[in-house]
Amino acid sequence: MSTTDRYSSPLSERYASKEMQYIFSQDFKFSTWRKLWIALAQTEMELGLPIPQEQIDEMKEHIYDINYDVAVAREKEVRHDVMSHVYAYGVQCPKAKGIIHLGATSCYVGDNTDIIIMSEALKLIKKKLVNVIAELAKFAEEQKDLPCLAFTHFQPAQPTTLGKRATLWLNEFVMDLEDLNYLQSTLKLLGSKGTTGTQASFLELFEGDQEKCDKIDPMIAEKMGFDACYPVSGQTYSRKVDTRVANVLAGIAASCHKFSNDIRLMQHLKEVEEPFEKSQIGSSAMAYKRNPMRDERIASLSRYIMVDALNPAMTSAEQWFERTLDDSANKRISIAEGFLATDGVLDLMLNVVDGLVVYPKVIEKHLMAELPFMATENIMMDAVKAGGDRQELHERIRELSMEAGKTVKVEGKENDLLERIAADPTFHLSLEDLKKSMDPKKYVGRAPYQVDKYLSEVVKPILDAHRDELGMHAEINV
Repeated sequence: MSTTDRYSSPLSERYASKEMQYIFSQDFKFSTWRKLWIALAQTEMELGLPIPQEQIDEMKEHIYDINYDVAVAREKEVRHDVMSHVYAYGVQCPKAKGIIHLGATSCYVGDNTDIIIMSEALKLIKKKLVNVIAELAKFAEEQKDLPCLAFTHFQPAQPTTLGKRATLWLNEFVMDLEDLNYLQSTLKLLGSKGTTGTQASFLELFEGDQEKCDKIDPMIAEKMGFDACYPVSGQTYSRKVDTRVANVLAGIAASCHKFSNDIRLMQHLKEVEEPFEKSQIGSSAMAYKRNPMRDERIASLSRYIMVDALNPAMTSAEQWFERTLDDSANKRISIAEGFLATDGVLDLMLNVVDGLVVYPKVIEKHLMAELPFMATENIMMDAVKAGGDRQELHERIRELSMEAGKTVKVEGKENDLLERIAADPTFHLSLEDLKKSMDPKKYVGRAPYQVDKYLSEVVKPILDAHRDELGMHAEINV
């Protein structure tokens, strides 16, 4: 069979990185199974079971040269993936065959490996998330003083700066990082607790020695690079763990989606554009178009990730007593695809933020078209200083604003509010006086200061703590 006559996942073909694909690969999964079997055998040997070192050494020689053909053939006979790989490992390790998987149940390798895979995947997600924060921080710093229209309800509102807007994106990613850090700090292995979580098989192996049974999980955890195992479980770790993982991924996706929406809106306004390559085609029909396809892809994949978070939540809720197997097929797909999609979205984020194009003249044009409306409070104060009545001025400026608005909306002309005010004797202000009020920087409040303060107090400590992980760049596949 060729590779083009069957379904292949777009997540591996188009979106996810090679690094993330490897973490969810067969090679990583089954080599981890073998490492767990070695950790179990070593622990049992150290606690006094008659397992000679040569058996351990033999197992170590065959961690990575997995005989898949033997395992596949065996699974067709026994319909059990773990026992098929126990058999295949035993074929390669005839001396150790009798002690592989001793006292364990399938979830010993299955669940512990799932935790290890998620742990490794979270490390890669965290690295990319930190780099997105770094790139956005750079953008915020560069654009902190550039006045632009702010919007509430997508209606022009009091001006802000483009850099201040970038801190709003940044802050959501910082919150995601906080959630991810907490999740990582609480992630534990299942350990080896037996068929219903009671460790009955180990109590039998160690002839009722409770103290030795207490040592099994901590010893396995240490060998596998974890601080601890979950203190209690049924046959599996609680599927609420998967829910917490998926929720963190969904949170990151929501932040990416929000960012992509804002960029798409600004690209419509011709104020900011995502990267557009020299030979890139924007539309098959309209050659002039520069569609924001990267940000549209971010939004599209992000929605998938957010919806995917429902799968682990429902699986967690549906588990019966000490375990049922209706989790397995679902979590093989939902967890892997959640990570692969998030990985792809973060690569897109890195690519977009690193190449954002800003058009200050367009931003200024849009701002100046609306600024007279927003400057009316200052104009009114100047008119009061010139001897006017505040209440009378307020009513008159309201009337003139409505007239100017009608000129813009109905007649399609430029905003002529300043000219109308200058011509009105109520205000005692010349057009030249009024234009002095039109410096956009007078209307952005504390935005530049807020950017500096946020970057120095919140973002810089994060980047300093992850200095060695910075400098990532992402090229998108298609």
